[in-house]
Amino acid sequence: MVKSVALIGCGTIGKEIALAVDSGKIKNASIVALFDKVRNAADELSSKLHNSSPQIYSDFSEFISSPSFRNTDVVVEAASQDAVNRFCKTILENGKSLIIMSVGALADQNLWPELVDKAYLNMGRIYIPTGAIAGIDAIRTVKHLIKSVTLTTTKNPKALSGAPFFNLAGIDPFKINHKRLIYEGNVADAVKKFPSNVNIAAVLGLAGIGIQTTKVRIIIDPYTDRNQHEIAVNGKFGEISISVNNIPSPTNPKTSYLAVLSAIECLRSVCDDHIRIGT
Repeated sequence: MVKSVALIGCGTIGKEIALAVDSGKIKNASIVALFDKVRNAADELSSKLHNSSPQIYSDFSEFISSPSFRNTDVVVEAASQDAVNRFCKTILENGKSLIIMSVGALADQNLWPELVDKAYLNMGRIYIPTGAIAGIDAIRTVKHLIKSVTLTTTKNPKALSGAPFFNLAGIDPFKINHKRLIYEGNVADAVKKFPSNVNIAAVLGLAGIGIQTTKVRIIIDPYTDRNQHEIAVNGKFGEISISVNNIPSPTNPKTSYLAVLSAIECLRSVCDDHIRIGT
């Protein structure tokens, strides 16, 4: 059965998902709607689609009341943490399945339970891709035995530029000329100061010992061309060490290419009920 897909956000990840569906790489899926507050972004993406004719919206009220939305099976949020806060409750209230890419928003300990409740009450589903890291299934398996989890992320200044942290700290990332630790804190704080850079920290916190107790370290390295994520987990079960070196997306250095592929694979799994690998 073909599932109708609506996209919120027509940036790097939204574009790649739409192109994957349009080209047939994601079977049993059809793009029916594109929503972006910047109308030109949705128009530009629509112009690149050869086998799809989605309706385009820049006003959420219009989108939510449209026939396109009523006929939608899966909504993919690929916009921002603000979009999760503003739109996702309404989407779940309407019984839609929802893929959330801006997972950092779920570090809000009030928002996450509310979204879960709305999904349960309205027979919707929430899907969270693993993003640019690996080993989430293993961490979920032993989370009741974990004592500590630390994520160390290393990126080029280009991949971190624009984060609110730099204004708060009075730091110009492009003036850092050597590898340097610039931040240590927990997930709840990190996703506020680096909202476009460490969404994977929230994935890790939700899968393991929680948002408040999962530690985050961020390192700037002006000489790296990778987005590196190292996860160290210690507990009664032993230790888990995971290291992933991602190539940044060619169109957006803030987004790891693996995060794009993870989003596509998540939607593929949602749209094909016959395939389930792992949990």
